[in-house]
Amino acid sequence: MNNDDSGSTAALHDHAGVPEHAHQDVARVLHALADPTRLSLVHLLADDALRVVDLTGALGLAQSTVSAHLATLRAAGLVVATPEGRATRYALADPELDELLGAAERVVARTEGRRWGTTTGTAATTTG
Repeated sequence: MNNDDSGSTAALHDHAGVPEHAHQDVARVLHALADPTRLSLVHLLADDALRVVDLTGALGLAQSTVSAHLATLRAAGLVVATPEGRATRYALADPELDELLGAAERVVARTEGRRWGTTTGTAATTTG
């Protein structure tokens, strides 16, 4: 690994002290978030710790569906569960998670028309 800061791969991938080998872990987190329902859950939990019944009411989904999505988020370490009587409250494990989604939404807004095979604003050309 090159240790100078003149454009080396290590220098380019050392974001706020996170080593480049963390990309696999980042991919796992992003994979856990790669579902619109789970993104909605993260947004709801950004405001307050909520019970499954609160989340099902807000999303209009079955309890089993919400619970399954929460299990995925918990397995990825993104959501924590706190027992409260007979219920459980769910909260984001890290408040920066909502900021991450906000950043992703801003990127989506800026790249509109340049994604998923659309040609508006792209520099890509095809030959044939």
